[in-house]
Formats: sequence, structure tokens, C-alpha cells
Amino acid sequence: MALGFFGLALFLFLTLDSDFGASPSASASASAASSEGVEVQITYGSVIKLMHEKTKFRLHSHDVPYGSGSGQQSVTGFPNVDDSNSYWIVRPEPGTSAKQGDTIKSGTIIRLQHMRTRKWLHSHLHASPISGNLEVSCFGGETESDTGDYWRLFIEGSGKTWKQDQRIRLQHVDTGGYLHSHDKKYSRIAGGQQEVCGVREKRADNVWLAAEGVYLPVTETK
Repeated sequence: MALGFFGLALFLFLTLDSDFGASPSASASASAASSEGVEVQITYGSVIKLMHEKTKFRLHSHDVPYGSGSGQQSVTGFPNVDDSNSYWIVRPEPGTSAKQGDTIKSGTIIRLQHMRTRKWLHSHLHASPISGNLEVSCFGGETESDTGDYWRLFIEGSGKTWKQDQRIRLQHVDTGGYLHSHDKKYSRIAGGQQEVCGVREKRADNVWLAAEGVYLPVTETK
């Protein structure tokens, strides 16, 4: 596990400076922040896994398209912790003053970029394959992103800024659907993985927590 965190920190140093101008010192600090066992803030540029609270599956994607709906890259819930396709980079809404290392307040619009394929967590009005709810997919790329990639963060409870292991909801800006999963599983191309979709009602099944990952340190305000 420690080797995995080191590898992710190296990845951050080599590839995540395009949006923010990451410094070597910030990247070198990242792996330590992920393993100290203290209260950790989620900041822009951090690479995280989102765990579905009720089922403990991780938000996951891979270069496999849906066979229905949009035909875009599929998003699922994955049962195993050790899978590199479950890492997501936390990015700000374009055009804001947010920078790498900034904390993220409840109510903020964020984007989640799939680390392996570089596509964005996305939703729209297509029907999800199993339940017929709102489809959640991955779409676009480094230079291609639209409002279908925008998710508003809501922290459950009294917290004001997003922290590791804190209960959150993500509401899709365009459709109003909450990022949702349940124990309905795929049987063929993603056998054993469960459906991720959007639903417009607040339910117990649309609560998530930031779990494993590389958390970049908070940028000090000068």
C-alpha cells in the first residue's frame, strides 16, 4: 500500500502540473498527507477514491463504453480497494480563482477527472442501463469539458470544508441528480460491479466518502 501511495505521488509530480503549476515540494508532501492518520482536508489536485457509504464499493471507470444510452465510457461501483481505475483527480470549475492546494467548501461546484483515462465524471438525461435512472458516464478529456461535468458538493453534518472520511453528496448541476449507487450489479461486461447512476431525490444510497488517495497539502495563504 505504501508503495502504491509513493507511485501516485510520483505521478502527481510528473503529470498534474498542467492546470495548477504543481511544485516538487507540494508533490513530495502528498504521500505523507495520505498516511498520517490525522484529519485530512481534500484540496484541488488531490487524487482520491470515493467510497459509496452503504455498499463500500469505490467509484470506478474504465475504457469500456455503455452498450446503451449515450455509448460513452461507463462508470460503475467496484468491490475491491486495490484498483488503479478507481482514482479521481479533484478539479475546480473552470474560470474560477481556485488553485491547487485550496480547500473546498460545501456548496462548491467541482469536477472529477478519471486519472487513468483523463475523462470527466459526467451525467445527462440518458437512462442508466439497469435501473433506468440518470446515466453517469465519463466524457471529454484534458481540453474538452462542459457543464455536464459539474457536480455541486454538499457536506453532510456541520463541516464547512471537505475532509477525508466525511459524508458528502454530489449533485449534478445540469440534471439535479445526486451521484447514486445500489446493490444492482452487472452480469456481463462489468460482472460483479454495481450500477452508478443519478437520482433526483436525497436517499441513503447517494452518500459517499473520500477514502484512499494522495491528498495534496493545503496551500497557505500569504
